[in-house]
Amino acid sequence: MNKQELIAKVNAVLAEEFEVDEAIITPEANIKQTLELDSLSLVDMVALIDNEFAVKIPTTELSKLQTFEALYNYLEEKTNA
Repeated sequence: MNKQELIAKVNAVLAEEFEVDEAIITPEANIKQTLELDSLSLVDMVALIDNEFAVKIPTTELSKLQTFEALYNYLEEKTNA
């Protein structure tokens, strides 16, 4: 999966799960604000990422993933490793 495919899949999965318009998911947007995540929803997002991409995001890494771009890069790195 190349990066564009990865971005498209991440956006589609998150937009559907959190019932937001995919158009508001931009690389520089803040994940928590855009998806209106509270701490429980954040756990749901991590579980969803694990299920869809087979990538576990440790709690220590989660704080570094503020924007969608950071999430895309993290997933790209982990899925290509």
